Amino acid sequence: MKRGTDTVVKSWREPKYILLVFLFFLFGLLGQFAYLSLSGKVYGRDLKEFAKNRITVKKELVAKRGTIYDSEGNVLALNVASYTLIAYLDSSRTTDAENPRHVVDKEATAKALSEVLDAPYDYLLSRLQKEGVYQVEFGTYGSKLTELKKLEIEALELPGIDFIETMKRFYPNGTFASYIVGFANIKTLEENGEQKEEIEGILGVESGYNDILKGTNGSITYQRDLSGYQIPDTPETKIDAIDGNDIYLTIDANIQRFLETAVSETTAKYHPEWMILGVLDAKTGEILGSATSPNFDPNSVPSDLNYKNPLISYAYEPGSVMKTYAYLCAIDSGKYDGNQTYQSGTYKIGSNTVHDWNPRGWGRITYDKGYQYSSNVGTMHMAKEYLSPNELRECLSRFGFGEKTGVELSGELPGSINFNGKVEIDWLTVSFGQGLSTTALQQLQALTIIANDGVMVKPHIIKKIVNTNTGEVTETKVEKTGQIVKKEAVAKMKELMYGAINNKWAPGHTYAVEGFDVIGKTGTAQIFENGHYLEGDGNYLISFSGMYPKDDPQIIVYAAMKKPSSWFASSLAPAVKLIIQNISKYKNIYSTVENTTSIEKRVLPSYKNNNTEKVEKELTQAGLKVVVIGDGDTVIDHYPEKGRTVVTGDKVFLITNGTKKTLENVKGWSKNDLVTYLKFLDLPYEITGYGYVTKQSIKAGTTIEEGMKLEVELENKYEIETKEKEKEE
Repeated sequence: MKRGTDTVVKSWREPKYILLVFLFFLFGLLGQFAYLSLSGKVYGRDLKEFAKNRITVKKELVAKRGTIYDSEGNVLALNVASYTLIAYLDSSRTTDAENPRHVVDKEATAKALSEVLDAPYDYLLSRLQKEGVYQVEFGTYGSKLTELKKLEIEALELPGIDFIETMKRFYPNGTFASYIVGFANIKTLEENGEQKEEIEGILGVESGYNDILKGTNGSITYQRDLSGYQIPDTPETKIDAIDGNDIYLTIDANIQRFLETAVSETTAKYHPEWMILGVLDAKTGEILGSATSPNFDPNSVPSDLNYKNPLISYAYEPGSVMKTYAYLCAIDSGKYDGNQTYQSGTYKIGSNTVHDWNPRGWGRITYDKGYQYSSNVGTMHMAKEYLSPNELRECLSRFGFGEKTGVELSGELPGSINFNGKVEIDWLTVSFGQGLSTTALQQLQALTIIANDGVMVKPHIIKKIVNTNTGEVTETKVEKTGQIVKKEAVAKMKELMYGAINNKWAPGHTYAVEGFDVIGKTGTAQIFENGHYLEGDGNYLISFSGMYPKDDPQIIVYAAMKKPSSWFASSLAPAVKLIIQNISKYKNIYSTVENTTSIEKRVLPSYKNNNTEKVEKELTQAGLKVVVIGDGDTVIDHYPEKGRTVVTGDKVFLITNGTKKTLENVKGWSKNDLVTYLKFLDLPYEITGYGYVTKQSIKAGTTIEEGMKLEVELENKYEIETKEKEKEE
């Protein structure tokens, strides 16, 4: 009996202990509940704020980066959508077997994508066969895809294939004015523990006006449910994004094309270390064009890109183009006598001897003749007689040398005019462009003094800024100095500059253009590197600075190239002369000059699906040169495209629905036009020489067949014209 009682008592102890444990946890939970209910904070955390953050979503509204245009409204830089291809591999994404949301057939998917992406099948399959990952990307093969490529992939209807959309900067004209426009890249930032991307300007206008172009991002804040959707009738806070402003440059697309072609042809012949060709509106200071070599394509910036724009970031000893300003300083002082004579040939200062480019000189000549003949000796005599070191330094400073122009581009250098006035050889050599440094843009700016009767105009690259949100337009105002040189001094300087180009005995005579009263000055400077001046062929900097028409200059031109394979001062002449002729016709500056045809602009509409014959007639009547590709009766595409500006004499290529293609007579065509044409023909080619086509291996009118290859020879236009004149004589 006792034993049974012990068993009963023991059996009741276990439920009792369990009950006590249960009650302990129950009171603990009740206590915790009371703590949570009565306290504003739990373990240092604000519960209301915690709950709010769990159900509150804040999304960034990204501002659209502004577009960059040329002066005519042609797009130079814009935002476009870019896509990264991804593939979902995790089967948990699929809840409906009939509607799979992950990659099911990896082999078939890899095969289909390899054909569209032009990517190796094995590589794509290896990515799709990765184990234990939710999704994969496809490296460079699947990144930076265009909208068209995305649509092409979507048309395959492959399960589990998706895209990540990002915005990127696109430059439709490639290398066109690349150092002026600059480029922008996608930059990854970390904010509040999260990574985000934004487009940031790196060079040129993209960099200098980054804050104006990028705008201000906005945000939207709302409450969401467990599925991630916004809860109806709950508060929403929205701050609209402020899109970036659009920028219109002073660049004239047609003048820029003239410059790009001239630089391309000149560098192809002379292979300089670098070349710059700039054009300025003499009255407004607008930079109408600036072409350089080397240049780059901002759509695919090379890793070793030189971030220095030759227009503003190269400071160098300019050579004899500086004689213009030394003479102008002396003339403006009121002491200059151009009929005063000196003995040309050599100038000895202590142990130093300076020679003219013609070591024997021209005997005893006047200072006026000394300028026209580009005499170093004459300039030194003249400077010593009429100017002191301080007067020369102060005068050059007034002309803008030794300080930045303030143009709206990053990376501008001020140059230097800090020469030693106590050492005679130092300051006298400055008078002919040695012992100081200037930039190409400073040369263009200084020439405005002569173009505007003694008033200097500040150069600028921004024409206007348009606020895309309000429509407000801010135009750049023309900035001028006061009268810094007497009008009479400028008039005298113009006469000297006219003689330096149009006197047949002057070294600058090769730059004279028949029927055009061009005034200017040439330069051939030694190059100072590693503590000494280089010697030997090609170790020179060749330059030209000038303007036209003489009496009322409208256009200012500056050209320079370093270490050309041929160092004669005339090396730049063909390019400069062609620029002067093309711009004059385009701007109709010489309306009274015989055989000068006015050039008109025209914005192309879309001619797609129009009758070929009708379009050809319309464009021909507008003064354009039409090249029809194929024997079809309907235009399926054309180049230049819709919205592009063309001018009288430009070629327009019409691609038709016909399959029979015949070769045109391409003699006289530029290399750019030729390459564009042959790409549309899909005809292999081999080009020798530079400039314009003189010979073609396949006769014009021949039907293009598979296996054909066209061989063409090019020759410089200036040399062609010279040969034709020699034949006539």
